[in-house]
Amino acid sequence: VLDRARNNSIIGMQTICTKISEFENILSIANNEKNIWCSIGTHPHNAEHDIISPEQIFNLSKNDKVIGIGETGLDYYYENSPKESQKHSFIQHIRISKKSGLPLIIHAREADQDIIDILKSENNDNDIKGVVHCFTATKDMAIKALELDLYISFSGIITFKNAEHIRECCKIVPKNRILIETDAPFLAPTPNRGKRNEPSYIVETLKTVAELKKIEIKEMAEITTNNFFNLFTKAVL
Repeated sequence: VLDRARNNSIIGMQTICTKISEFENILSIANNEKNIWCSIGTHPHNAEHDIISPEQIFNLSKNDKVIGIGETGLDYYYENSPKESQKHSFIQHIRISKKSGLPLIIHAREADQDIIDILKSENNDNDIKGVVHCFTATKDMAIKALELDLYISFSGIITFKNAEHIRECCKIVPKNRILIETDAPFLAPTPNRGKRNEPSYIVETLKTVAELKKIEIKEMAEITTNNFFNLFTKAVL
């Protein structure tokens, strides 16, 4: 997988933590591979049962290979954890992000207004930074996220035939706020839809985003790469 990614000009990767119990395994991947970094956090699905103190997460975030806080946020589509547990966890992650200086990786599904309300209430010093990952929300949500100076990241979904609303959202995101991602092993872009996703497939997502932004593919790759390092400043090649 890594060889295929590197053969496709992928110069760096971030592997995402969704459950604290899996953090050591995720960190070991980052530690054992050059130019792979990781995050630390609890996915909203696991908010009720993935119990760890904010102080513990903060201390773990000091590792050189940890460059982001999350995946955190709210998911009311499945609601695998109660809404109040999700909200509490999200707020704790925001505060850890601010304390550590590491950006948030935000999961948002069927919870747009609560996410924006919480972010605004915690943004007292205009010091929240992060990305709404795997963006599938509305244009209004995109606008509100951009008003908070967040980045917006698009996955392989943007290549799907029925994802016109996501493509329309992509068109309004400024070049300096746009990212692309795999969300692997899920959401492989067309023409690999249905397969296990992997980093090398990101090129297909890049092509679609470049077309929507009316930018050459090589320039779009440079833009998204620079945006990644501008957001995740702890990542060093």
